[in-house]
Amino acid sequence: MKYTAFGLAAAALSAVPLAAAHGFVSKIVIDGTTYKGNSPGGSTSDSAIRQISTIDPVKGATNKAVNCGPDAQPAALLADANPGSSIEITWSGGDNTLWPHNTGPLISYLASCGDTPCEQFDAINAKWFKIDQAGRKDNGDWFQQDLMSGGTYTLSLPDNLASGNYMMRHEIIALHLATSKGGAEFYPSCFQLAVGGSKTGTPSEDDLVSLPGAYSDNDPGIFDPNVFDTNVEYQFPGPAIAVLADNGSSSGSNSGSTSASSTKSASATGTKTRGSVDPTSTASSNDTGAASPSSSSGKCSLKKKNSLKKRSKINYPHHISRVMRSLYHHS
Repeated sequence: MKYTAFGLAAAALSAVPLAAAHGFVSKIVIDGTTYKGNSPGGSTSDSAIRQISTIDPVKGATNKAVNCGPDAQPAALLADANPGSSIEITWSGGDNTLWPHNTGPLISYLASCGDTPCEQFDAINAKWFKIDQAGRKDNGDWFQQDLMSGGTYTLSLPDNLASGNYMMRHEIIALHLATSKGGAEFYPSCFQLAVGGSKTGTPSEDDLVSLPGAYSDNDPGIFDPNVFDTNVEYQFPGPAIAVLADNGSSSGSNSGSTSASSTKSASATGTKTRGSVDPTSTASSNDTGAASPSSSSGKCSLKKKNSLKKRSKINYPHHISRVMRSLYHHS
């Protein structure tokens, strides 16, 4: 029996152990202050990151868990931030291994907690506005690839963001199975922020969406038969970048970046009280666990584009590429 190359690719991909294919946000660093995340389903300590129950992905764009993750629980802390603050995010695989995927976008949203303390806020009622999205780099690799290589992702809050308490929702949409409808894997994570300062910027009503609600399993950026073909431009799902966060960019992308470098220790811990933080630069960590507070200087800034240039190669996930090369040569 002669198999098609695509069929063999699907078979090879399905053989990858599922335990290696899941993960969570293990820590965030905001202006040099580290907030440690709790392992999914594990013991709980004070954190600004809402704890989820499992490292498994959310399946289905209308699944309730696409909001903040499976059984996400309110956190005890609010992470202090200011307009323009730098937020560095560390994604880890199960057992604090490296993030296992390299295909698909990273997308970030904010929502005001309003008059409700964020520690009590039900995120299913949140009205989200998009502040950042990262797809492919100019060389055709996804920004997500850097996470698989031990890097982190860094973005900035809008420069004119009004003071107040906010939920931040950051997600990876893993698309290595998205050539089939329903194959996309959602990995959302929510953080609780206390934003200080005296700015007054708020999103317009047109920028606000609900999650679930903003995505469909039929969206081109979620069901994507051409996801491995860099000749085809990737279309981000959900709304455009909110005007508040657009910074005048016609591309609709913010200034997030991925990077990987050594870390330096810092004396910084989370707090249960709301306050201001003086913005300072942060950089990446190769630490895959949620360990001691850290910050570092120097990061590789890579400009993202909402519309991605056409390229002349097909990029398959790295964890099946060697298998595929052999299969193609014998098909």
